[in-house]
Amino acid sequence: MYNNLFTEAGLSKNEAVIYEYLLKNGESPALNITKNTPLNKGVVYVALNELIDKGLITEKLLPPKNPHVRNKKKIAYFSPEHPEKLRAYLSDQEAKLKKAQNSLEANLGELVSSFNMVSDRPGLRYFEGLAGIKQVTEDSLKTAGEIYTYLDTENTVKKIEEINNEYVKRRLALGIKKKIINADNPYTREHMRKHQQWDAEDSQLTQVKILDHRVCHFDTIMQIYDDKISYISFANDRQVGVIIQDPTITAMHKEIFLFNWSRARTLRELEQPGQIFSKPT
Repeated sequence: MYNNLFTEAGLSKNEAVIYEYLLKNGESPALNITKNTPLNKGVVYVALNELIDKGLITEKLLPPKNPHVRNKKKIAYFSPEHPEKLRAYLSDQEAKLKKAQNSLEANLGELVSSFNMVSDRPGLRYFEGLAGIKQVTEDSLKTAGEIYTYLDTENTVKKIEEINNEYVKRRLALGIKKKIINADNPYTREHMRKHQQWDAEDSQLTQVKILDHRVCHFDTIMQIYDDKISYISFANDRQVGVIIQDPTITAMHKEIFLFNWSRARTLRELEQPGQIFSKPT
């Protein structure tokens, strides 16, 4: 009568048969269940143990209730728990499913990337919102090498300052080196003065240079590390992140970055006499 209800709640067909039998007949030994259901002895014991694990029935060792039985050795009797336990079981399963879903979401990108790499296709992951931006940012903390970054300081400070501060703290604690090419604008220079970032070698872990003032502003952070490239876009007040995983594409961008790095200049070089910032015409 209730078999479909119980199977929809997550019980196997055999468990549903036994659980319904116990609800209707009360405390019973396995022998009675075997005699009064279409299940054989082995299947009954397996299903009984599963129902015990689920918290839906209990087991007690009691003397035989039949007074004519000569062997008075205790036998196992199984009793159903209150049907409210089924609701509790469902809630527990929902919580486990939610946890599994969150775990899958957190690791799906890596799984897709692995699949794409085996399939000779670039891995591509897409993220949205501040939580997504945080994931994109923190992915580079897994690197085994140095990070190359194109950065607009103003956007970073004004839009993801808290995320960036925590990221920098963790990166430095992990001892991960980073080269940063900043977009040249008044905000960037003032920020670098404030933090005493005059020379590329001011920090053992962080080297900063400024790209030619003709590249005055951009709305994307780009990070290059291992065999990945990540982008964070702030255009039109969006919060969008993308990670591409492909060794060939990444190798090309590393070469382009190092080319730009060799031509970028430090704040000290730019602010020597005759090198004062002026807006592009």
